[in-house]
Amino acid sequence: MTENLRPSGAHSTDQDPTPYASPYAYDGTAHTGTAYDGTAYAGTAGGYPPPPPYAPTSRRRAKRPVALLAAVALAAGVIGGGTATLVGQLNGGGSGATGSGGAVNGTTVSQSSKGTVSGVAEAVSPAIVEIGAASSAGRSTGSGVVITGDGEIVTNNHVISGAQQIQVTLSTGKTYTADVVGTDPDKDLALIKLRNASGLKTAALGDSSQVKVGDQVVAIGSPEGLTGTVTSGIVSALDRDVTVAKDDSGSSGQGQGQGQDRQGGGQQWPFEFGGQQFNGDTGEETTTYKALQTDASLNPGNSGGALINMDGEIIGINSAMYAPSSSASGSGSAAGSVGLGFAIPVNTLKADLDTLRAGDGS
Repeated sequence: MTENLRPSGAHSTDQDPTPYASPYAYDGTAHTGTAYDGTAYAGTAGGYPPPPPYAPTSRRRAKRPVALLAAVALAAGVIGGGTATLVGQLNGGGSGATGSGGAVNGTTVSQSSKGTVSGVAEAVSPAIVEIGAASSAGRSTGSGVVITGDGEIVTNNHVISGAQQIQVTLSTGKTYTADVVGTDPDKDLALIKLRNASGLKTAALGDSSQVKVGDQVVAIGSPEGLTGTVTSGIVSALDRDVTVAKDDSGSSGQGQGQGQDRQGGGQQWPFEFGGQQFNGDTGEETTTYKALQTDASLNPGNSGGALINMDGEIIGINSAMYAPSSSASGSGSAAGSVGLGFAIPVNTLKADLDTLRAGDGS
């Protein structure tokens, strides 16, 4: 009978050319079945000592779990590191991050608050300021958006046009004096700079070409001097041709910088649309631009403030609103928002920023 009776799991080795469990003794001569009883062989020539009981298998089995554990530990380390990196990227972390929301190159909304009005307000409000512009005609109030930590602020030209003194109030209540860096009346944009400012919270400029009708938006500004007022709505339309006054010269310009407390004013934020004038006479010197339309509530004082997407990026600079009672009555009384507001697309601002910084449009 030639059947191998090796137990399951037994292995042969180079030192053991015969099966471990042979039923025959081997002394170098032929035998006819002397049983092996587990004792040492008698040393007959050619005999082999009995092999150790499965020692090679034991050594191999001891090594494999150790190697497996090491591999698992390494994989866990790699996965753990990758997860930490991913979380850091999602939260805007890294050496360039500033503030609790992980803002990089301007404030953005934290992952836990993304898509909420409260999250946008918390992230962006510190970068929105109130602007008080004093001139011989009186004083107007508007808003602005901080774009650099040392105090560059974007606003509407009509907010600061003709101003002899500009005072800016941060969301913290701290006030600064500001100087005009550059203006572009044709686009109703202006850049001012705070004196001796540093470490300010800044806003991130988005991409208005990606805006779609129906997108949710948030507006932040200082309507009627109420600093940091937050409203929300949607983008109602794109590419509206809105016409506003270029400057405040003459009676037609009185009050176009929101008209709050202006002497002889009372006209509120005049603009033209579709060949008709609203909120007062825009005068002879006007400019027309393509605007984003929104139903987020805008009121006198919001001009120059921010229209923001739900990621916390600025997509427009609020610039005009429709107030029916003032245009209908001609009395100049302020009317509340009826959901017809307009903003200059942020891509228009980004294309004009170098010109404003150079003062070429002034």
